[in-house]
Amino acid sequence: MHIASGGAGRRHPGRSKNHFWYELLYRHKRQIYAILFLLRRSARVTIGAMGLRSRALPTALFLIALALSSCAKKHPATRALPAPPQIQSVETGLASWYGHPYHGRPAANGEIYDMESLTAAHRTLPFGTRVRVTNLANQKTVDVRINDRGPFIDGRIIDLSHAAAEAIDLVGPGLAQVRLDILSAPELPPADSLFAVQAGAFLDKSRAEGLRAALDREYGSARLVVRADSPSLWRVLVGSEPTEDAAKALASRVRHQIGNAFVVRLDSPSSATNASNETSANP
Repeated sequence: MHIASGGAGRRHPGRSKNHFWYELLYRHKRQIYAILFLLRRSARVTIGAMGLRSRALPTALFLIALALSSCAKKHPATRALPAPPQIQSVETGLASWYGHPYHGRPAANGEIYDMESLTAAHRTLPFGTRVRVTNLANQKTVDVRINDRGPFIDGRIIDLSHAAAEAIDLVGPGLAQVRLDILSAPELPPADSLFAVQAGAFLDKSRAEGLRAALDREYGSARLVVRADSPSLWRVLVGSEPTEDAAKALASRVRHQIGNAFVVRLDSPSSATNASNETSANP
């Protein structure tokens, strides 16, 4: 095998002097045209076939190095990912669960209640709100969708479906202290955001009517709402407030007069997927 002498493999034989700079210029010819153009009057630089003659070569090479560093490949800035949705802690209190005989019946938003779906009943959150429920006894969590109204027992804040209760070990105890965090909630027009105060709930309509009449004389706006369960439950509602805070103020007054009272949302037909299974029964 014949091995050629005189620096085999060198790109430009015979140009060992300043070899590094020739290699640099050869690979970055386009990038240095601009700087050479600026130097042509003072440095008498000529370039052809990658040859270079200059009385100011050190200065030119320094400026070229600066130009090459500024022309280095720029990586596009990584677009920042949007921050995860802010989880807002809203309530802490007692949770319960419900199954039969409500399974297979219409929920308050009109859909058929399925106790094996991850849903829940809440008194004021809009239908379609997604809530994370944390069992404070064991820190287990479950995400549910609000599709029903309740619980209509003072001291409780949410009624979970059987499946949701099972996910956080609530089925056996029946009650547990929980924290509710809103994950998402639909935006409702002001007309669909009215609140009232529930002053009582009775299986006996005559008792419900007696309380309604007394509260109507006191506050000028009280009515009965029947939930078509089996048996039916007659609820006594007072007022129609545009905000939850106003309803809470009214609830404080009612509570001072009769004892237990809490705020509930008044659902309009447009806020439910179908007609609500609650119907007014005003005398």
